[in-house]
Formats: sequence, structure tokens, C-alpha cells
Amino acid sequence: MTSFRLLSLASRRLLKPPSLSRSHLSAAVSTYHPTTKPSPKETPFIPFNLRHRWIPSYLDSDLRLVAHISTSSNKDDNRVSDDPKAQASWIDAYLPRQARPYAKLARLDKPIGTWLLAWPCMWSITLAATPGHLPDIKMLTLFGCGALLLRGAGCTVNDLLDRDIDTMVERTKLRPVASGLLTPFKGLCFLGFQLLLGLGILLQLNNYSRVLGASSLLLVFSYPLMKRLTFWPQAYLGLTFNWGALLGWAAIKGSIDPAIIVPLYISGVFWTLVYDTIYAHQDKEDDLKVGVKSTALRFGDSTKEWITGFGILCISSLALSGYNAEIGWPYYALLAVASGQLAWQIWTVDLSSRLDCNRKFVSNKWFGAIICSGILLGRLSS
Repeated sequence: MTSFRLLSLASRRLLKPPSLSRSHLSAAVSTYHPTTKPSPKETPFIPFNLRHRWIPSYLDSDLRLVAHISTSSNKDDNRVSDDPKAQASWIDAYLPRQARPYAKLARLDKPIGTWLLAWPCMWSITLAATPGHLPDIKMLTLFGCGALLLRGAGCTVNDLLDRDIDTMVERTKLRPVASGLLTPFKGLCFLGFQLLLGLGILLQLNNYSRVLGASSLLLVFSYPLMKRLTFWPQAYLGLTFNWGALLGWAAIKGSIDPAIIVPLYISGVFWTLVYDTIYAHQDKEDDLKVGVKSTALRFGDSTKEWITGFGILCISSLALSGYNAEIGWPYYALLAVASGQLAWQIWTVDLSSRLDCNRKFVSNKWFGAIICSGILLGRLSS
């Protein structure tokens, strides 16, 4: 009997799981970083038998750990980050180390902004072409380079003014100025360099276009402040980003035809309200955190109704511009295709998903391309 008791005690001691306090488990949770894959040495050790103990306190801690890991992973899957480690680009692969911060400051690795700025210019230049002829290739090239420079200058201004805000947001804290990779002085010097190159392009246009182009700088420099003042910064961005619709026609014709160009410009403003409101839904949680405004916060659950209205006004204005320009039927055929693309964005976007909002936002480069193709074919056939 004594031997049996000794054997029983020994077996209980051997089978007894090692004790682990709540503080130890909390430390394990705090050392777990779901955004990076831990190495074997860094992975916190949680005994297998502990995870299956029936004791409620430990079971509660285990469930908290699992919930923490799963929710963190889901957030990271939906986050569109500016973290260079998460989004390696051609900048890191091909540019010299000293040039990389400046390229990222100008968002050269994210060309969608340049496309959205360039398309209204291309629409206008193509619409100004002589019926039956191709548009001016030199002007298309100049305006394409100008869009690249002006978009980079706008991003530089934005990052200089928003440096304090960017440091508070996970998605933007690694931008060159916010992270300290570039000093504000270096950012200002780079801004001056971009504006100097832009001036070189502007001087190649006629006098009317020079004045009109220079006046757009007021919009470029003031836009980053709008999200602090109004819930409609996307409308102000529309006025800024579509200035090329006025400038492109003026560069070819030497003046503006209001019946053709004003509806084209207005269509671009409404288009911007659609795509940038979708984009703003990516940042609505961060915007609430830092106290800035957007149409995403203004519209809330009614966003799809609002952007549907903007989309209808955009297509209607494009149709009016084409009608006044006496453009050929292929334009209207492709305008119908563009309407379908815009409707697809609005009806299918998941406004609670950062990833899907970004996907729909980026797809607007194809909307711009469809409209430009329609203008080209319509002008050639007229």
C-alpha cells in the first residue's frame, strides 16, 4: 500500500503542468508582434498542456490571446500601409540610397496620383485637336511631365504641413519627413527643385496658359489645409486636380471656350468627389483620431447615395461637353463604357475594407483612359 501511494504521488508530480502566472502570459502576449513573423528564438513559449487546462482563469487568458492575434491579423490584411518594409517598390531596388527618400516624398512609387492629375489634361488637349487629326504629341508629353512634377510638389507640401499628424498615424508615420529621414529644410529644397522644373515646362506655353497655370499654385499650396477647415476637402481637391482641363485647351487654342471646357472641368470635379471619397474611407478611423475632416466622415452610411449622385453629374457633364464640341459618336459609346466602370466602383465597393477601397480608387486610371480614348476616336471621326 505504501509503495502504491509513493507511485501515485510521483506520477502526479510528473504529470503536473508547469505553473504560469497571468503576468507571464501577459508578457508573452506583449512580445507577440503580428505585423512581423517572429523568429523561433523570439516566439513566446506557451506550453501545450497549459492551453488545454480546464481552469477558467487560464482558459480566459488563452481566449484573449487568440482573439488578439486574429483581430490584429485581420486589421493588417485590410491596411494599406506606407511602410517601406511592407511595400517594397522599384525605388528600393533601383535608385541610389540618397535618392530614395526624395522619390518616396514625391510618391513616385504610387503613380495613381499622377494618372488622376494627367487625365483631365489629356482630355482637354485631345478635345482641342482639329477634327480628323491626332492631338498635339508635344503638348501631351509636356503636360504628362508637368502632372508628374506638380503631383510630387503637392505631396511634398502635404507632408511638410502634415508632419505632426503623420507621426500620429500608423499608416503614414514612416513617410520621409514624418520619420525624420528628411529634414523639413531638405523637403523645402526639394519642393523648390520640383517647382523650378515645372516653371520650365510652363514657360513653353503661350502667355494666357502661363498665367492660368501659375494661378493653380494657390490651390496646390492651400489644399493640404482644407481637411482642417471643412468636411469637403475632396471638393477642393477636385478644383485643384482638374485644373489641367482648363489649361490643356488654353495651351492649344490660346483661350477658353466656356461651353466646352467648363462642363469638362466640372465633370472632373465630380469624378474626384467619387474616387477621393472612396479613398477617404480608408483613413476615416485615423482622421477621427487626429481630428481632420473628410467627405467620408461627412456622408457616413449615406456615402453610396452621395457618390452615385456625383457619378451621374460627372457623366452628364462629360456628355454636355462632348455635345458642345460636336464630337463623333464613338465618344458616346465609350462614355457608356466609362459609366459602367464608374457604376461598378460605386455599387461594389466595400467601404469597411481598406483594401477594397484602395482597389476601387486605383481603378480610376482606367476610367480616365476610357474617356480619353472616347474623345480621341470621337474627334478622329468628326
